[in-house]
Amino acid sequence: MTLNLQTWPEPIVRVQSLSESGIFKIPETYIKPPSQRPSLNQSKPSISPDSTRINIPVIDISGLFSAEASLHADTLDLIGSACRDWGFFQAVNHGVPVEMLRNTRETWREFFHLRMEEKQVYANSPVTYEGYGSRLGIEKGAKLDWGDYFFLNCFPESIRDMEKWPRDPVFCREYSQEMVKLGGKLMRALSLILGLKENHLQDAFGGEDFTACLRVNFYPKCPQPDLTLGLSSHSDPGGMTFLYPDENVPGLQVRRGEMWVTVETVPNAIIVNIGDQIQVLSNGRMKSVDHRVMVNSEKERVSMAYFYNPKGDIYIEPVKEFLAKEKLKPLYPRMTYNEYRLFIRMNGPRGKSQVESHKSPN
Repeated sequence: MTLNLQTWPEPIVRVQSLSESGIFKIPETYIKPPSQRPSLNQSKPSISPDSTRINIPVIDISGLFSAEASLHADTLDLIGSACRDWGFFQAVNHGVPVEMLRNTRETWREFFHLRMEEKQVYANSPVTYEGYGSRLGIEKGAKLDWGDYFFLNCFPESIRDMEKWPRDPVFCREYSQEMVKLGGKLMRALSLILGLKENHLQDAFGGEDFTACLRVNFYPKCPQPDLTLGLSSHSDPGGMTFLYPDENVPGLQVRRGEMWVTVETVPNAIIVNIGDQIQVLSNGRMKSVDHRVMVNSEKERVSMAYFYNPKGDIYIEPVKEFLAKEKLKPLYPRMTYNEYRLFIRMNGPRGKSQVESHKSPN
């Protein structure tokens, strides 16, 4: 079957329009199969007697910037443990100006409340996703998620489509620059955790030719939140993700064994998660993890996800030095990020099955 990446397979319906129309029942195309509905999130055995208190690790990463060797080493140990066991952590004292983060998120909230004809100017296509969108994947008849989004390519500047960058509100370049600085610091930390030279993972991403993009998520009120999801279960295809959530409306869930853990956000924290490309480079030592987003019947939710990714045409494979040191066989074949991203784009979010399907047979 030939897939057309120029257009969506069906007419696009903005979820925000459905929400604001006053409907009491969501259309069939948004109703998830029973096994995927969020109402089942506590149906599996708990990993703790007090399951309500389970949360992803919270790590003060200021130790990464400290000249005190023991504090720096302790911080690396905490990050390494979180990346192996959870694939997620909440970074506090991260050095990113909090007021700037809040202002950027609220400026994007204003965008989603513009008149529809103003937003439609930025409508996207499956070619790059850049612009105003409402679905992922191009499979006809697929079950859709209850959410709209705005997607932007940020780095390098040469891949930006400036016609898709909204003039009002103006995208905050300071925010993007701060996320890139944070990404560089954490890439150095992950290299050291794997026993590699400090710049090894960054070099594997293409050095200064890495790519970065932003997805602003808008999850409108939903009359039947127990039947759908704002974003289906998936692991992120890129390198690392930095999420600035809506701290007033919980929604992010992370898979932990056989259960889903609803993340309790910490004020001013940035949620960091490992993507598929880091999992491949580390030969599975650091794991990308299934996560999904619930929706709410009473409140909308806005979050900003910044993706720190490899250069599109560079081959990603398990780091040979790490394999030799640990005496391991490679679990994944080499593949460019562009090839992998196209695979994801055609199929849409499907849990961890995307990266696991590429494992070497041996």
